[in-house]
Amino acid sequence: MAAKSDGAAAAAGSGPEGAAAGARGGAGGRGEEAEAATGGPGVTEAGGPGPRYELRDCCWVLCALLVFFSDGATDLWLAASYYLQGQPTYFGLTLLFVLLPSLVVQLLSFRWFVYDYTEPEGAPGPAVSTKDSGTGGPVISTKDSAAAFRTKEGSQELGPRPAPSSASTYRRRCCRLCVWLLQTLVHLLQLGQVWRYLRAMYLGLQSRWRGERLRRHFYWRMLFESADVSMLRLLETFLRSAPQLVLQLSLMVHRGGVPDLLPALSTSASLVSLAWTLASYQKVLRDSRDDKRPLSYKGAVAQVLWHLFAIAARSLAFALFASVYKLYFGIFIVAHWCVMTFWVIQGETDFCMSKWEEIIYNMVVGIIYIFCWFNVKEGRSRRRMTLYYCIVLLENAALTGFWYSSRNFSTDFHSLILVCVVASSFALGVFFMCVYYCLLHPNGPMLGPQTPGCICPEAPGPCGPPADAVTSPPRSLPRTTGAEREGVAVGGERAGTPTPPVFQVRPGLPPTPVARTLRTEGPVIRIDLPRKKYPAWDAHFIDRRLRKTILALEYSSPTTPRLQYRSVGTSQELLEYETSV
Repeated sequence: MAAKSDGAAAAAGSGPEGAAAGARGGAGGRGEEAEAATGGPGVTEAGGPGPRYELRDCCWVLCALLVFFSDGATDLWLAASYYLQGQPTYFGLTLLFVLLPSLVVQLLSFRWFVYDYTEPEGAPGPAVSTKDSGTGGPVISTKDSAAAFRTKEGSQELGPRPAPSSASTYRRRCCRLCVWLLQTLVHLLQLGQVWRYLRAMYLGLQSRWRGERLRRHFYWRMLFESADVSMLRLLETFLRSAPQLVLQLSLMVHRGGVPDLLPALSTSASLVSLAWTLASYQKVLRDSRDDKRPLSYKGAVAQVLWHLFAIAARSLAFALFASVYKLYFGIFIVAHWCVMTFWVIQGETDFCMSKWEEIIYNMVVGIIYIFCWFNVKEGRSRRRMTLYYCIVLLENAALTGFWYSSRNFSTDFHSLILVCVVASSFALGVFFMCVYYCLLHPNGPMLGPQTPGCICPEAPGPCGPPADAVTSPPRSLPRTTGAEREGVAVGGERAGTPTPPVFQVRPGLPPTPVARTLRTEGPVIRIDLPRKKYPAWDAHFIDRRLRKTILALEYSSPTTPRLQYRSVGTSQELLEYETSV
């Protein structure tokens, strides 16, 4: 969900490859100007080359595309089969669970594209610029995208940007029109996620082939695109694949006997899609944060198997109960969703930038909790997960028991087999969950010596860089609590106190010493927001204005900037932010 903050925004135009996230400045928010000050002409980057896009990342995207197409194709094929067999009710339900979630996701995806690609009108000047800090260095406006590109490629001097000719303006307008037409056609064909998958793969390969400076820029954009498509897929799978899975299993149980090949394929594809989307979401989320160790592919595969068997047991229990007690099944689902949503809301999650988006998000998480575990709160989740799976075990046993009690105990051996399948599938799901947490968790084995959750192996204090420290891209950002969103005094600040612009980029200050090497040179993007805590996304992954401003600053800067976030409870730090209106 695109959200808005109170800070200045920058609209990013096309880059050297015609991408929408280039470096065109625009006015937004309250009209403040964000600036980047480089550390001098001789700035070097510390801390190593940073993360690198690998070929196995490309293979993971290709597998995600295969899962996406197999799920959609089998559902449409099954709907056509029901139509040809003269079963309009099953045809309508199957097609409804395919088209309605797809339309919702395509509208959301197209809304994100419109916001990312639209340039604000009537900009009084560049909203974002970079300049040398007191050394008389060149001033680079984000409108000077060609100059910025030459700077990134290693050019030492910046020439004045020539006035655009009428021919170049005409070509640019034609290119923008073609992009709009292409994106409209892609989303009308319900292929928005496919486009984003391919674009993420393209940006990742570009980051692999380019030089060091442009490599970081493309890696940033690849992570942003991967975050978008993982959020869209998570929403779509639990609105489409989950109900489709329960529907087809219920129909197969109701008919009895050996299931037909096509419903079995559709059920298997929906199940794999759910498990894959959950594992992929967790991997992208961990990859996007610098305070968490990335999830390995072995851990991702273990998560796929964990969710695969756990959701299979849950869905089969639903299908067995629904095949006999349709009305009571509906009541049970609504009641379970209400309880889970209330549980999530009382946990005070902080994923979104506004109160209403947070409520909608909590309602979606309530749908996810109908089928599987989904961590939404910071801290140790062992107790909460144990409580959730105990509840799921009791519900699965009750639903399966009520269904089995309606069968003939003495002659119906097929029913006993289905009960055993539910139990064994749930047991396998718990087994792979234990394998993941005991052997493949990024923090180390649960039963052995654990490394900290962040990338600070020797830190004696709290895990993660201090909130005041400077972190390397492409990850970072603080958390806004419910009290801060409502204007309640936090950390000694009075409610309603005017704050400086969200973005203020200034020369880097020496960070608080930690156990790893932190970059201290070059431009620094300071964001006047407290960082959101894991497992929430950093704010610039969900607030598209922050994202566009960061990309514009990064692209127009000769050196890759760093991100720095405000410490909660140190109100004096706010006085250090320079205000430029």
